[in-house]
Amino acid sequence: MSRYKKNSEGKVFLIMGLPGSGKTTLAKCIYKDLNAQWLNADKVRKKYNDWDFSSKGRIRQSKRLNKLSKTITTRGRNVVVDFVCPTPQSFKHFKSDFIVWMDTIKKSRFSYFNKIFKKPKRFDLRITSLDSDLWKIVIKDKLNKVRWNDKNPTAQMLGRYQPWHEGHRKLFEIIIKKNLQVNIQVKNTGGTDKNNPFQFKKIKEEILKDLIDFKSRTKVTIAPNITNIFTGRKVGYKIDKILTPKKYRDISASNIRKSLRKSGKLK
Repeated sequence: MSRYKKNSEGKVFLIMGLPGSGKTTLAKCIYKDLNAQWLNADKVRKKYNDWDFSSKGRIRQSKRLNKLSKTITTRGRNVVVDFVCPTPQSFKHFKSDFIVWMDTIKKSRFSYFNKIFKKPKRFDLRITSLDSDLWKIVIKDKLNKVRWNDKNPTAQMLGRYQPWHEGHRKLFEIIIKKNLQVNIQVKNTGGTDKNNPFQFKKIKEEILKDLIDFKSRTKVTIAPNITNIFTGRKVGYKIDKILTPKKYRDISASNIRKSLRKSGKLK
């Protein structure tokens, strides 16, 4: 959960993670939407001509960023700060209201940071892909406490999802970036034959687990085995065909089921 101040001061949004994880790209993408000033750690180091990355140097940088942030927030302005924040000591000296952890890479090109970097014990959002336009929506939804509303513009995804896989998720993400909420309708075919081994309850659990960060825009419902859609006149909705990148279109649920059976995870 977010830890916001209950006064008129602005809020501090920390975007942290290994070098090369996309911190600066995301900060650049969201700071205007958050009505915030942006502090980039490298630019701050350059301004103060301080490139000391020793333990003392990192603590000094954390305290410096904390002081600069406080100067901004006391004027009622939000601030977005992107820096590695690699150790518990960094968090000790830098206070923030909303923490975004860029967990998009396992190693950076700097062996030094790879050795000292510690995963944060607390965070408000863990980002796992380099897609700033997508995650900007998630951040804004969290801050605005957006909830599902049946009256909001909604897209429909209809399928068997036997099982739900990365290709389905990629399609979902593209739809989300159209600023829609998504009703994922699962056709009730579970258990009818070997191509439909998963029941609705299991599929729903897997989908909601995968889309946990998008829960404000996601609803999973069961549907009959719909095989045809007919319209007799002009309708009040659009039917769009979205082509995801080929590597996602080539993902085969049949091959996934085959692999699961081979490994003994599916009968």
